[in-house]
Amino acid sequence: MCGIIGLLIKKPEWRDRLGELMVPMLIGMTERGPDSAGMAVFGAPVAASRRKLNLYADRPTFDWKQLEGAASAKFADVQVTIKANHAVLASDSPPDSMKAWLHATYPEVHVLSTGRAIDLYKDVGTPQAVADRYDFKHLKGSHVVGHTRMATESAVTPANAHPYTAGEDWCIVHNGSLSNPHSLRRRLEKVGIAFDGDCDTEAASRYLEWRLREGDNLESAIERSFSEFDGFYTFLMGTADKLALVRDPFTCKPAIVAECDEYVAISSEFRSLAHLPGVKHARVFEPGPEEIYSWAV
Repeated sequence: MCGIIGLLIKKPEWRDRLGELMVPMLIGMTERGPDSAGMAVFGAPVAASRRKLNLYADRPTFDWKQLEGAASAKFADVQVTIKANHAVLASDSPPDSMKAWLHATYPEVHVLSTGRAIDLYKDVGTPQAVADRYDFKHLKGSHVVGHTRMATESAVTPANAHPYTAGEDWCIVHNGSLSNPHSLRRRLEKVGIAFDGDCDTEAASRYLEWRLREGDNLESAIERSFSEFDGFYTFLMGTADKLALVRDPFTCKPAIVAECDEYVAISSEFRSLAHLPGVKHARVFEPGPEEIYSWAV
């Protein structure tokens, strides 16, 4: 059992309140996922030539300042922003070059996400502890995807926490269980897609991002997945300009949506939506089976 949340702010003047509105949603899912928590927030994109790499270090005492100096000597126009044992490395250099250098030079540093708009944080601990550690309440942006995890099939580690990412400006969170992640993995590895771990959510993430790279839009990629994914799931996905939600054919895993003129809010249970301003006037509904719901910024 896990908890998912999502919030897309329609009203631009509310986007500075994203963290304030979102943190109670995340904490409301504590009973569904006390082991670890994570958040992907989408804000104003950096310049078209620039990319942000969100990084996590295995040890809290990692010397990010030393990494910043080494990166500045290697890459163009580097900036490093540090938050607890995460950091954002921004540069005008190609992201694949930066990833290869990080892997070779700092093996204890993991790349959580890449893109122009996405920032991603995830760690072990209760949702309240993770939110406090990374100051989620002050996050700003247009939309956010969050998750609280109760581990059932893999270890409680930052790597196994959600959201999962692949490619650029793309993430997914998952409540449920896929029964065929290994067959999906074998297929994807044959077309050159590498995996970092063994979580079933990573297989879903890499499959959908592969379909996006092959030319599908998000909705058509999800449509294809209905014949590929076997199991019970609710998936919430984020791109630079969109949120998308889908449930399996049996709707075994819960989800509820509240939509009004100011926002679209998504959660596994209504209690995480009850505090939102104006929710009593919102259109509140339970998504149907194998229906694709998407909202653009």
